[in-house]
Amino acid sequence: MSLTLILILVTVGISYYAWQNPLVLEKLMLNPYKVTKKNEYYRFVTSGFIHADFGHLIFNMLSFWFFGEAIERLFGMLFGQYGQAYFLALYILGIIVSDIPTFLKNRHKANYNSLGASGGVAAVLFAAILYAPLLEICLYFFICMPGFIFGLLFLGYSFYESRRGGGFVNHDAHMYGAIFGMLFMAAVYPGAVPGFFEQISTWRIF
Repeated sequence: MSLTLILILVTVGISYYAWQNPLVLEKLMLNPYKVTKKNEYYRFVTSGFIHADFGHLIFNMLSFWFFGEAIERLFGMLFGQYGQAYFLALYILGIIVSDIPTFLKNRHKANYNSLGASGGVAAVLFAAILYAPLLEICLYFFICMPGFIFGLLFLGYSFYESRRGGGFVNHDAHMYGAIFGMLFMAAVYPGAVPGFFEQISTWRIF
């Protein structure tokens, strides 16, 4: 069984358990105020293993499954026996790092909460985009485009929505998770950077 599938099963199990136990859900989600006041730093990790509802869970885990399996295999080829350790670091650190701006922005707001694996999923997705920018990504299974085009649109939308504020989606986590994923891939496999530009230089619209 792949590490990707194990992480998905663990996330589904913890999310479902937390839905049945509101006190557990509250204890696991990221509450920047409680992190600040009670030093509950574990929330940076546990918040990535719970979700708001079934739709939120399915969307994140399907996205993770589509790209996680591919990146896990890639890391296995690049780093051999350490491949899964690199993959786990990418995912977990993506969850943590993507929430740091959220924490800093909301650490004085007692009622602010955030949850979900979006930062880790975005990190995995954008690590894949840096390595293979012409990889086709489809929205709603029929609007398809090269990965680097999707990446630009995704970052632009996340930045705009983050500055606009409002709503219940943590766009900062999406944006910073994506940036972290690219930086992580560039750090552990520097050849991905020139490879990225070489590949997109060959792309033509028609």
